[in-house]
Amino acid sequence: MAQQWPAPDADGDGDGDGDGDASVRAPAGNPGTSSNPHNPHAPSDLPDLPDLPDLLIALHARRSAASLDAFVQACPQRPTILLLTGTDLYRDIAHDASAQTSLRQAGALVVLQPAGLAELPPALRAKASVIYQSADTLRPASGTRRHLDVCMVGHLREEKDPATFMRAAARVHDARVRLLHIGGALDPALGQLAEATAREQPHYRWLGALPHAATRQRLKRSFLMAITSRMEGGANVIIEAVTSGVPVLASDISGNRGMLGEDYAGYFPPGDDGALAALIERCAADPAFYARLRSQCAARAALFTPAAEQAALLKLVDNLLHTPVTMAASTAAAPH
Repeated sequence: MAQQWPAPDADGDGDGDGDGDASVRAPAGNPGTSSNPHNPHAPSDLPDLPDLPDLLIALHARRSAASLDAFVQACPQRPTILLLTGTDLYRDIAHDASAQTSLRQAGALVVLQPAGLAELPPALRAKASVIYQSADTLRPASGTRRHLDVCMVGHLREEKDPATFMRAAARVHDARVRLLHIGGALDPALGQLAEATAREQPHYRWLGALPHAATRQRLKRSFLMAITSRMEGGANVIIEAVTSGVPVLASDISGNRGMLGEDYAGYFPPGDDGALAALIERCAADPAFYARLRSQCAARAALFTPAAEQAALLKLVDNLLHTPVTMAASTAAAPH
């Protein structure tokens, strides 16, 4: 039986990424002393050993570092999995000591697309697996389009580079094209920029944060999906576009190439609003090119099924539960 510990969004900020994902909830008692009679040296932020899970899945190398370390110290013979995000792979593990320690402590590592393997230290790649995330397939929208909507889904923050999408709106001239942006303003300055762009550019509309179901429906009715991120571990919005039959225009970064393939025709240089606008207009004017992108995306759809994701995760968990954990691996620390 699986459990999430603490409950989803336990950090209370409503964004669902919960900085506490995979953390261990602290029990009542005196801080700084062990309440675990099975291991008197166990950290005090862990419940008694019988209440601990047989296996821990930690999300984010840096954010979950303390929880992973506490679990490993209390239960060195129990397996652990560390799921690595884009900020882990493309920022934190290169510079943050706690993230580096998490890499070495975890019994297994999971990346969300194969290009992520190259970002790991060579000595740790043998314990890494690729598990694509998934989404339910939605029937593509049909009928005549009044507008050619290009949808970007993502909260307004620097890593997502929404300003490139906004600048592209000024470079698109086809009257049928609308650039629709779904996402809340986590960065107030970017929110102000979105409001100003919406006032000044008739092609751009900022829809703000929408419920997930409404977002998927808007996405599946779109002509294209654009992702302008500077870093991505394996963007779920790419999966949701592909499984809805919507072609993707993506910044040419490692995480997007790992999702869409090296030969995908819909990449543009990161930050290049002119190149993004040119791709949008080419898709609007060139049915053969648009069909090529749709075909390439459709060829990736089988990677992103819930059944494939579940099978890969269950296989990894089963292997770990039946493989003894070595003390050396479970307590390893990052080199200084």
